Amino acid sequence: MLAATCVLVAEQYSVPSEPFWDGIAGGRGHIVGVAVTAIATFGALTPAQIWAERSQMARRTAIRHQILHHFGRLLTIAARVDPPPPAADLGLHVWRVAWSLRRPHRRLVRMATYRLGSTPTTRAFAPGRGVGVVGLCWQRNEEVAVDVEALAAKSTTRAAYEAHVASYGGDAVMNLTWPEFLRVRHRGAVFASPVRDGEGEFVGCVSVDSSRGFVTLVGDELWHEINALCVLLGNDGLAHV
Repeated sequence: MLAATCVLVAEQYSVPSEPFWDGIAGGRGHIVGVAVTAIATFGALTPAQIWAERSQMARRTAIRHQILHHFGRLLTIAARVDPPPPAADLGLHVWRVAWSLRRPHRRLVRMATYRLGSTPTTRAFAPGRGVGVVGLCWQRNEEVAVDVEALAAKSTTRAAYEAHVASYGGDAVMNLTWPEFLRVRHRGAVFASPVRDGEGEFVGCVSVDSSRGFVTLVGDELWHEINALCVLLGNDGLAHV
């Protein structure tokens, strides 16, 4: 529409010259007609575009309100841990299966993190299928919970960690290498549940983590909040997180 308006103004004032406009195929009348039609078309579509944008914004606001509602309920559950972790400790993360030309293998990408504070810092993590609690959730397409605090207490050295892997398999350590485990072991209790599309296919997941309190946190109440959120996001297609 801006381009059409500029054409009309230039034609009106004969910029760059009057012969220029007279020499264009169809003459001035043809140019004016095309420009006016373009302006009218885009002008008519503008209200529809504004309505669509407002509708998307309203939907995004509603979804985020529901996410915060469930996050608040999870904070209430976390407060029962003895001693309770700081309010800023609990984290809720939304993940989506994604790929790119640079990284063609599908991975889980973190779409959003909800936490009351800026610490602990969220670390870069884009795992493949079977890696991390979210990767295991993807691999199994079911709920996964890991007591990382207990695992870290038993695996204080690389040798102990590798011995644990040899005895119980890679899934017992979320298929993380020793250096990877060192980066994430400060999150002592981790949970993940799948987000599925209308055909039941895994499209992402919701994870919750805390520095401690696995035994207190794990249970039907926590899973109810996470799963209710997963259903909501699945119905929305993870479009408004």
